[in-house]
Amino acid sequence: MTNIFTRMKDSISSDLHNMMDQKEQKNPIAALNQYLRQSEQEKEKVRKLVDRQYKLKDEFSREYHKAQDLADKRIKQANIAEKAGEEQMHEFAVKEYEEYQGRADRMKASREEAEQQLESLEQKYEEMKHKLKDMHLRRMELMGRENMAHANHQINRVVEDSPDKPYSRFAEMEQYIEGLEYKVNSAYYRSTFDSKIAKLEKEMNEQGSK
Repeated sequence: MTNIFTRMKDSISSDLHNMMDQKEQKNPIAALNQYLRQSEQEKEKVRKLVDRQYKLKDEFSREYHKAQDLADKRIKQANIAEKAGEEQMHEFAVKEYEEYQGRADRMKASREEAEQQLESLEQKYEEMKHKLKDMHLRRMELMGRENMAHANHQINRVVEDSPDKPYSRFAEMEQYIEGLEYKVNSAYYRSTFDSKIAKLEKEMNEQGSK
């Protein structure tokens, strides 16, 4: 029991930053998820130990009461045999009483020890659950930061001005449209140039004849 708590303490209390500075650098969220899964498995092992300790405490309590009841019964019978002058029965009852009372004393001590161990176990288990909850919340915070980093990266890919980026293709398309508009306007101007000159010439002739 001590070994598993030592292992859990070393595991749960390890510095999260140090953990992520090593092999987790390439994908820290995935590494953190794996770490949390392992910690949850360790937590489940401790929960089973807590349940087992509850059962042991109850078993010690039952054995204590059983032995104490028999001890009380035998001491009462020993007194009756002594008053009746039944020496052999008295000796048997006293010997049985000593056996049962010794067992009751051991079970009582074991029950008290089990209760103390259970209290310590429950406290450590609660500390473990709080630590894991904090780590789950921290994972959410890291995921939020990672999501923003990916979003900013995607945005930069779109707006970055380089030939192989989408934004540059938008710029190229805009230049193409402007060029096309210029060509259309130029063709229209050329197609109406002759009629405009003829109109000017007619107007000048009319003014000259006046």
